[in-house]
Amino acid sequence: MATDVFQSLKPHYKAFLLLERGLSENTRLAYMADVEKLAAWLSEAGIEVTEVTPDILHEFVFALHDLGISLRTQARVVSGVRSFYRYLLIEGILDSDPSEQLEGPKLGRHLPDVLTVDEVKAMFNAIDYSARYGRRNRAIIEVLYGSGLRVSELCELQTRRVSLDDGYLIVEGKGSKERMVPMSELAVEQIRLYLDERWRRGDKVNRGEEDYLFISRNGRHLTRVMVFYVVRELAEAAGIVKTISPHSLRHSFATHLLEGGANLRAIQQMLGHESIATTEIYLHLDNLRLREEILLHHPRNQFSLKT
Repeated sequence: MATDVFQSLKPHYKAFLLLERGLSENTRLAYMADVEKLAAWLSEAGIEVTEVTPDILHEFVFALHDLGISLRTQARVVSGVRSFYRYLLIEGILDSDPSEQLEGPKLGRHLPDVLTVDEVKAMFNAIDYSARYGRRNRAIIEVLYGSGLRVSELCELQTRRVSLDDGYLIVEGKGSKERMVPMSELAVEQIRLYLDERWRRGDKVNRGEEDYLFISRNGRHLTRVMVFYVVRELAEAAGIVKTISPHSLRHSFATHLLEGGANLRAIQQMLGHESIATTEIYLHLDNLRLREEILLHHPRNQFSLKT
C-alpha cells in the first residue's frame, strides 16, 4: 500500500501548520486527521499523496457525499486536504496544486439529516421497554445505526442470514448484490434479547413470514413505512427537532465512523457502495478488517447504556 511518502511528510507538515500558519491546536489536529483520511483512502488503490490528480480528489469528495457524510464534515475535510496540497506546492514538492479547483459543499440553510452521538443516545434512552415492541425497536435502531443498513435491507433481513455468534449480517442491497456486514456487540445483544422475548411471548407470525427477523403486530415483516414511524416517534420522544428518517441513521453511521477515524473505503464497502472511477482497482477488504473498523471507531462501542 502507498504510505511511505505520506509518512515521511507528516512531521514536516505538522511543523508547517504550527510555525508557518500559527493555527490553533484543534485546527492543526483536524487538518492532520483529514489528510490521513485521504492518505488511507488513496493507499487502498496504491496511490501516493503526491500522485493524485484533480479527478482523484474530486472522486474522494464524491465518496464522502455519496455515503451521506454530513455537509459540515465534508467541508472541513476539504479544507484540510486543500491546506496539505498548498503546503506541498509551497515546499516545491509539487509543481501544481491538484486541489486548486476542489470545492466543499455549500452548507446552505438546511439542517443536515445527520444525528449527533448525543442525539442517538437520547433516542436509545427514550425507548419504553415496558411497551410490547420496545425491545424490538431497540434492536431496529441498533442495526440501522450500528451497521448502516438501508431501511429496505432491514425490512427484508432474515434470521437465517443473521450470525449472532460471529457478529455478521448478510443483506441483499441494490441490484440484488449481497454483502456481509459486521454488527456491534450491542446490536448482537439486543437482537438476542428481542428474539428471546418474541419467542417466549409467542408472538403471532403468519405463514411464509417465519424467517423474517423483524415482525409487526399483525404477524408480517415490517415495511419501510412502519420503520419510518418507529424512528420518527423515537426522535420526537428524545426531543430531536431535526427531520429524521431511517436513512438519517445510515448517514449518521457513516459520518460517525469517519469522524472516529475509520477507513473510508471500509465504510464504502459496509454500506454497499463502490468507487465510481476506480472500480477496477478497488480492493475489497476482508470481513475481519471490516468488523475491526466498527469495533474500533463506532461510537456505540465507546459508551454503554442501561438496558
